[in-house]
Amino acid sequence: MPTISNKGKLMPESPIRKLVPYSEIAKKKGNKVYHLNIGQPDIKTPEVAMNAVKNIDLTILEYSHSAGNESYRKKLASHYSNQGIPVNVEDIIVTTGGSEALMFAMGSIMDQGDEIIIPEPFYANYNGFSTASGAVVVPVISTIESGFALPAIADFEKLITEKTKAILICNPGNPTGYLYSKEEILQLADLVKKHDLFLISDEVYREFTYDGDVHYSVMNITGLEEYAIMIDSVSKRYSMCGARIGCIVSKNKELMATAMKFAQARLSPPTIEQIASEAALDTPQSYFDEVISEYRERRDTLVDELNKIEGVIVSKPKGAFYCIAQLPVDNADAFAQWLLESYDLNGETVMVAPAAGFYSTAGMGLNQVRIAYVLKKEDLISAVRILKAAIPVYNSVLANV
Repeated sequence: MPTISNKGKLMPESPIRKLVPYSEIAKKKGNKVYHLNIGQPDIKTPEVAMNAVKNIDLTILEYSHSAGNESYRKKLASHYSNQGIPVNVEDIIVTTGGSEALMFAMGSIMDQGDEIIIPEPFYANYNGFSTASGAVVVPVISTIESGFALPAIADFEKLITEKTKAILICNPGNPTGYLYSKEEILQLADLVKKHDLFLISDEVYREFTYDGDVHYSVMNITGLEEYAIMIDSVSKRYSMCGARIGCIVSKNKELMATAMKFAQARLSPPTIEQIASEAALDTPQSYFDEVISEYRERRDTLVDELNKIEGVIVSKPKGAFYCIAQLPVDNADAFAQWLLESYDLNGETVMVAPAAGFYSTAGMGLNQVRIAYVLKKEDLISAVRILKAAIPVYNSVLANV
């Protein structure tokens, strides 16, 4: 009988999606499920993008250039420059989502057994991308008590070995919502230059910052050109998750030439979605102003409601649209499954993402969940009300087992 590869067996499950079968069962029972588990915005995609798709006039749906349509890359370069990020067309390769951009980055700089340092908790699929690339994730722990701020540089240095090739951050962070300050980014810049490492920055939530805080890109740092790799995507910015268009951006010519080989091997990014993404760059600022205002209100509503639950600890996010909440339960994974399998409040229940899957260190995050505040405010209030009612019931059931 054919055997499965060890690499395949080591691919981790998604903490975001692994409970989907249980949510489907809950819905078949007739229960309404509030999905706090996945970052699928309910914000409408910009009309300019949707109209571009509706008005496509093509007789042949051709391959694009392996690096992406030149017209899109030119417009992207102009877009970044307008945001104070000075890049040229040759610094950009369009990818099938930010996920492929990360795969290209890891594949280009890492050999089997090489190490990448990532502050945890981190986006769960970083584990999967690293496994697929043969790389080893070396976590450096950030804590809920510090609001998931950047760990001390000394903590990073303790972990650097001859196998270390890169440091990877998400800014603003998924799953924490933490926004790294300019000072923190500059500290990392000094560190990677000192040890001759790459600094990969996943910046897909760049626009989502609150309370007057400003995002600072690794591409803004003079002298970091050979070290910096930026990952971007249209998924969240324009509420276009299904378009699967992202990009890898770097001024390191050897890196980009290597990434181009990966791009050629997969032929090209999607054609129609590039047309939509190019059009999306014409989205008016008023769209983003309204979206940011809405997410700020949702964040404040969610945090305020969670703080009403006895024993809950929540770190108020500065960006993105996620937060980590620590619950007064022994095992958030079991609790999340129980919510879907065995509990409802007046025919309604909640789906959350157990946070242990966002850690690489065993035993971390066992009583934490990631919550995506992508629902309207009244739904967030209802969902947290269900959590508040469910926690004592769950703990009582455990006590009587």
